[in-house]
Amino acid sequence: MRKYLLFGLVALLLMFAGYFAFVYYVPYSEGVRAGELIKVSKKGVVMKTWEGEISQGISGAQIFSFSVLDKDQKVIADLQTFQGKYVKVTYVERYKTFPWWGDTNYFVTEVQLENSPHFNK
Repeated sequence: MRKYLLFGLVALLLMFAGYFAFVYYVPYSEGVRAGELIKVSKKGVVMKTWEGEISQGISGAQIFSFSVLDKDQKVIADLQTFQGKYVKVTYVERYKTFPWWGDTNYFVTEVQLENSPHFNK
């Protein structure tokens, strides 16, 4: 009986580790989006995560919500600096997320300041 219990526990741990590795290492999609960075904040009650929004239209009708992992401190600092400006972000979309990663399946990995196509100076 003890042998079966140990085997079941090991199988359960391997399944959890496999699921975690799949969610973390296998992206659903990767891409680039651009727009006006309208929000960057650290939110949550128990698990604080970095969340942000980009407006991709003139009237703000299309909002791209994203998360940033805590390990990407340079991205977080750049987002805070560029808030209110037109930016281009590189992101990875994952199949699922965990509560300690963020609220969305989109994770920004790089941010660049861009010239706005709406206001030519």
